[in-house]
Amino acid sequence: MTDNRQPPASRVAIIGGGPAGLMAAEVLAQGGVQVDLYDGMPSVGRKFLLAGVGGMNITHSEAKPAFIGRYAASQAHVAAWLDDFDADGLRSWIHGLGIDTFVGTSGRVFPTDMKAAPLLRAWLKRLRELGVQIHTQHRWLGWEANGALRIATATGETQVQADATLLALGGASWARLGSDGAWVSLLEARGISIAPLQASNCGFDVSVWSPFLRDKFAGAPLKNVSLNLLGGAPRLGECVLTASGIEGSLVYALSAAIRETINLHGSATVQLDLLPQTPLNKLQTALSKPRGAQSMAKHLHRQAGIDGVKAALLRELASTEAFNDPMQLAEAIKALPISLIRPRPLDEAISTAGGVPFAQLDPHLMLKQLPGTFCAGEMLDWEAPTGGYLLTACFASGRCAAQGILTWLQSGR
Repeated sequence: MTDNRQPPASRVAIIGGGPAGLMAAEVLAQGGVQVDLYDGMPSVGRKFLLAGVGGMNITHSEAKPAFIGRYAASQAHVAAWLDDFDADGLRSWIHGLGIDTFVGTSGRVFPTDMKAAPLLRAWLKRLRELGVQIHTQHRWLGWEANGALRIATATGETQVQADATLLALGGASWARLGSDGAWVSLLEARGISIAPLQASNCGFDVSVWSPFLRDKFAGAPLKNVSLNLLGGAPRLGECVLTASGIEGSLVYALSAAIRETINLHGSATVQLDLLPQTPLNKLQTALSKPRGAQSMAKHLHRQAGIDGVKAALLRELASTEAFNDPMQLAEAIKALPISLIRPRPLDEAISTAGGVPFAQLDPHLMLKQLPGTFCAGEMLDWEAPTGGYLLTACFASGRCAAQGILTWLQSGR
């Protein structure tokens, strides 16, 4: 008698319900695998939803060579993920969920309604239809001696046996949304070396602002300025003066270089150009005009358009001598030095640097020391600026790991 029974489907456990974990779940389920996804929070995609507040920047339309260059030291690894699923692939995938996208004036790509929630709802509907089982308020605690996963639930601890496991637990920023870095000690206990987690896309502190600047201008935007790390090329944009330093998109773009300079030297000096569209010689000519009985504040306003927070910051950082010499004052306006001494706390950062080094992983993102255990997303040791680059690589890494799992399962291990 012929036995027509089919062998049971392989079972994969995914730990973490962010973009990398959810994308891996989709690829695995489409590959015929039984997928159980566990997340410690009451719902999945919480940080993804937060990223959509104010506009869901999903990816970037930048040409691929420049796009890949945004990943700096990790670009060779990330490029391999993007070979299979780049920014165009991500947009096509979103369109397949019934969500239209558009390219903004900065080249950033957004869903037409600018919101993350409709995209996530459509995605979860697809996953349910594929048979993915999502278990919320299930927190991973590590492994039992027999290799089973330890999972804490509302009713107590349980064990999960899986043919393969994907860890997609994020970094350590915004712990209240689930990314708390607790996985570091669990992997280190299994002999996996972890690059220290550090703040990325974050603000930085100065030693101290004056009470006047702090009390009157904390939270004020610095618009139409440029910033550069001493010796580097300036970048145009805007940032925000905080009670302890500076933050905002312009600062985030340089955060990796600033952080590493602080790590190496104890501080980092950035130069702020308050009038990047005005050439130095033109500004010197304007400020050299006699001001008569006018106050310096009025003179700066009339001749250079410097007032408000820009004027206050200039007073804070420029020397007394500069205010007595139009040439020096113009130079200060064009290159105001700000000494930064530390990044803001990790939990305030948009993302995390550090994590599982690529040397610990094979090309399919499987841990060499733990066969059958794969990693994806922000818990890997890479970083990228904001602008859609972070999300694109998280999605792509989830697909890469899922395809690696399918290959590993099919090989018979």
